[in-house]
Amino acid sequence: MSFIADILLWVIQLLIYAFIGRAIISWLFMAGVRNEFVTRLNQALGTLTEPLIAPLRRVIPPLGMLDITPLVAIIGLVVLRAIIRSL
Repeated sequence: MSFIADILLWVIQLLIYAFIGRAIISWLFMAGVRNEFVTRLNQALGTLTEPLIAPLRRVIPPLGMLDITPLVAIIGLVVLRAIIRSL
């Protein structure tokens, strides 16, 4: 596999972890955990993930209180990762 493909796969994996981390932090916020570290981590993960989620949110409506756009983004990244690995 080429160097560029390896970097793309690494970036995709990092984004998947960022989406999962952002979901966990949102659950912490719902549980009332709000300290400076968690807030800054949420802002950093939001900076990484929001450019991918924002266009999806315009297309996919929320299901009540549940926002499924991170799940859709993760599925899209997994499919992209599989395509890159198959090249």
